[in-house]
Amino acid sequence: MNASSQVVSIEGHRITLTHLDKVLYPKTGTTKADVLAYYAASADVLIGHAANRPATRKRWVHGVGTSENPGAMFFQKNLEPSTPSWVKRRELQHKDHVNIYPLVNDLATLTWLGQMSTLEIHVPQWQFGRTGTPRNPDRLVLDLDPGPGVGLLECAEVARLARAILHDMGLEPMPVTSGSKGIHLYAALDLSYSSDQVSAVAHELARALEADHRDLVVSDTKKSLRLGKVLVDWSQNNAAKTTITPYSLRGLSHPMVATPRTWKELASTDLEQLDYKQVLARLKRREDPLAQLTAGFFEHPVGDAGPASTGSAPAHVTPDRLTVYRGKRDGAKTPEPVPAVSVAASAGSSFVIQEHHARSLHWDLRLEHDGVLVSWALPRGVPVTSAQNRLAVHVEDHPLEYGDFEGSIPIGEYGAGDVSIWDHGEYELEKWRDDEVIVTLHGEPDAGLGGTARFALLRTSDSHSHSHSHSHSHSSKVTNNWLIHRMKPNISTSGGSRTNARPHSIPAAPMTPAPPKHAYSPMLAAAGSEASLGDEGWAFEMKWDGMRALAYVSLRDQAVRLVTRNGHDVTASYPDLVADLLAAVAARSETDSAVLDGEIVAVNKRGRPDFGLLQTRMKLTEAREIASAATTAPVQFLLFDLLEENGHPLTDLTYSTRRDRLESAVTATGSTQVPPRFEGDFSEAFHTSRQLGLEGVMAKRLDGRYAMGRRSHDWVKIKHYRNQEVVVGGWRPGRGNRSGAIGSLLLGVPTDTGLRYVGRVGTGFGERDLTDIRSRLTGLVQKTTPFSDILPTDTHGAVWVRPTLVAEVEFAEWTATARLRQPSWRGWRPDKTPGDITIE
Repeated sequence: MNASSQVVSIEGHRITLTHLDKVLYPKTGTTKADVLAYYAASADVLIGHAANRPATRKRWVHGVGTSENPGAMFFQKNLEPSTPSWVKRRELQHKDHVNIYPLVNDLATLTWLGQMSTLEIHVPQWQFGRTGTPRNPDRLVLDLDPGPGVGLLECAEVARLARAILHDMGLEPMPVTSGSKGIHLYAALDLSYSSDQVSAVAHELARALEADHRDLVVSDTKKSLRLGKVLVDWSQNNAAKTTITPYSLRGLSHPMVATPRTWKELASTDLEQLDYKQVLARLKRREDPLAQLTAGFFEHPVGDAGPASTGSAPAHVTPDRLTVYRGKRDGAKTPEPVPAVSVAASAGSSFVIQEHHARSLHWDLRLEHDGVLVSWALPRGVPVTSAQNRLAVHVEDHPLEYGDFEGSIPIGEYGAGDVSIWDHGEYELEKWRDDEVIVTLHGEPDAGLGGTARFALLRTSDSHSHSHSHSHSHSSKVTNNWLIHRMKPNISTSGGSRTNARPHSIPAAPMTPAPPKHAYSPMLAAAGSEASLGDEGWAFEMKWDGMRALAYVSLRDQAVRLVTRNGHDVTASYPDLVADLLAAVAARSETDSAVLDGEIVAVNKRGRPDFGLLQTRMKLTEAREIASAATTAPVQFLLFDLLEENGHPLTDLTYSTRRDRLESAVTATGSTQVPPRFEGDFSEAFHTSRQLGLEGVMAKRLDGRYAMGRRSHDWVKIKHYRNQEVVVGGWRPGRGNRSGAIGSLLLGVPTDTGLRYVGRVGTGFGERDLTDIRSRLTGLVQKTTPFSDILPTDTHGAVWVRPTLVAEVEFAEWTATARLRQPSWRGWRPDKTPGDITIE
């Protein structure tokens, strides 16, 4: 292709190629001929990602130009009248017009686009179906876009964080370096959910990443918020939005390519964007890392050119419980049972658990109910102990015949992979509701369950399952996330009927131990830095983001009492800790009673402490709420000190001695843990804390004593991020989308001369936060300001409240005028009173 013009025949279509020597990328001398050659060489992989999707094109007829003199770009959706008749196309109705889009389904069309100087091809996350009707999305995408001050390596870090969350949702993300600045993450979906549903979940995922990593992630597109952060753009899951097609060129100064990558590549410190020559070299030696995303894309091929109405409509089918199941399977291609339309009612109680080696290994739990097998996918398997709560993703109902199915689902078919029966048998039903199912499974003695096991399946509060009523309405959330919890066996009466066992395996309210011989109050740490440690002789522990509590444990009374730092008894709010605390102390026969110091933390799905999650459990009093919260927000008690053993106070002993006694007196069991300490190596401890996503470390002097109720420099807290506890003294009304609601909170810190104003916080709130804050503050409104020094510029429209509520904010630094710079809301601190607050 050296001549300026040529006529070529591609797939039986004659195409005139002109101006082949035109330079489209002046900086590299890349010509139109080079572009056409690249698209011809990459067509096999590119078309798989673009096929059957309406293609939006970006054309640079005169080339991309230079940074000083960029070339003109033409953004094109609708096909021009001169488009060859053989180009496959589809009509798409927009709000006030109809566009006709090309489908990049073959090399001839891709070559024709290259001849038109199309450099970028953008497509949505959905395909047209056989008849031209848009189908539900078959993939989820996140666009990780670096703001000023960060780059590709920070995007890779955020990609790994997102991967962990997506794994918990049962999805396997695949990365693409975008060819511009950032990274795209794709995850295959099964057509069960609408674009609006996928967008909603992608938005929540982005907000969850931002909440957990505020120093690195932002989910709001405002440029003012993006400095030093990576934007997680979830909006491209909207049905009207598009993303650049993998393997498409970019219209930048260099001919870069949106390139699928491996996770191993993303871990490299040499990670960079790739140009078309590098991509061509890759294609010669390796397969497309994104190939699994295109599996089955041509299962329903789009017809030849012409409007959507030319296709034949499918025969009318009356929906039933198996409509979704049949829609995903072709009985001629898969050995799975695909029965007739009708579903007969049944009163059976069979169950099966199948091990499924699909794209990712998982297990499927299926319970016979109303003539079908109601099914959940268990990405991490069946819980082994009651300390585990595992994800259960509610999927489409399966036919009863599936209970006997074992075999291999062919590659290219839905759920491709090997299926085997892990266990099966009959179940006893204790409860079946739309949000809760409790059953006892009676499996085979030598199979996976090892006999009988009792489980609770609980729909999470932000998910909606398929209804099991006769209406069979479907989900409005993409993941249908439930939790599966292994419960203690139910107790039968002599007559064989079951008692009304407490759900969720939460123990009954514990007995209150006898009043302790000695009263204790927690020792407090001073804020500091590595430089403030000075001499040697320190041990380092992780700083946990939770609620401080002392545990009074009595084996004689079989009782536990949990008391916060301000003396509140919170035992009733955390009954799930009681049994493990008793077991942790009972494991060492020489210990009959103990007073333990530690932190109650809530653990999110990634196994990380999550203070926001812990807040959902604080101050709960109703038994059912507590039982439900114990499943959706599991907590752990992380012990770090022993204040009393067998009635003997230990506070006058050194930290080293107390810590050794703690490790001898307590055995970690389930939710009770004794995290490790690091001696003499601050850098290792601090690095570990950062890797784990924690607040920082606690430095403890090895020869320090326990200073009850006092803040001592024998304990020093050293943080990665700065937090400050504050008292709320008022609010200012919001504007724009917060009009009529709270815009920002006015914050203070108590001093000897009154409540000193330290600034206002207006970010970090969720919608639920704003509603909760307004309800808490309404009853505290007063006419005068509680602040001793607030400036008039901060009082415009202010509503004052009695300064009784304590909260916590995260911030960048203190300003020269002693104000919080860039504060962000973290939540209420009901375990604190204004008198507890000091400047950190």
